[in-house]
Amino acid sequence: MTSLSTKLQQREEAGYPVRVGIIGAGKFGSMFISQAHRTTGLRLAGIADLSRERAIASLKRVSFPEEKCDLTATISLSEGIKTDKTAITTDSAKLIATPEIDVILEATGNPAAGIRHALLCCEHKTHIVMINVEADVLAGPLLARKAKEAGIIYSMAYGDQPALIAELVDWARTAGFNVVCAGKGTKHLPQYHYSTPDTV
Repeated sequence: MTSLSTKLQQREEAGYPVRVGIIGAGKFGSMFISQAHRTTGLRLAGIADLSRERAIASLKRVSFPEEKCDLTATISLSEGIKTDKTAITTDSAKLIATPEIDVILEATGNPAAGIRHALLCCEHKTHIVMINVEADVLAGPLLARKAKEAGIIYSMAYGDQPALIAELVDWARTAGFNVVCAGKGTKHLPQYHYSTPDTV
């Protein structure tokens, strides 16, 4: 068995890191940005956000190394890739169309934008991780089919609740359980902690 960290290390040693573009520098985007420079074998090639200032603020807030990003937001995506610096753009379509980028993380939280971005990824043959739960709930199966037809991967984000629920369902089916329902628990409705099949 080869772990993900081993595979990423091999890509790093081969000089071929996974180049990532993220759309949306809000809460989830910032969480990813904070770890990106620490992940061997991965490069944050670009950030697309409607606000350059928000993207810059995100980089600063998470203490992204200044030598690894363009805090002036003036270099192009291709220049950033050549110089190994994270570039900032307000043009998500340009980020998706950048051929050196291997995968796009869609973290806008806007369903219409997420669907548009996923379809552009299909058009440009760029893999996509759909962190935008709202878009996935609205059109996930269709987007997954379009991605398969385009020969790319459409995936949810590991660690996000929908992906963890899907993983738990897969584990239960693999273990021979008949899954009849799956969903998210909530701390906001404590009475659900005592639910049984008869009370749901």
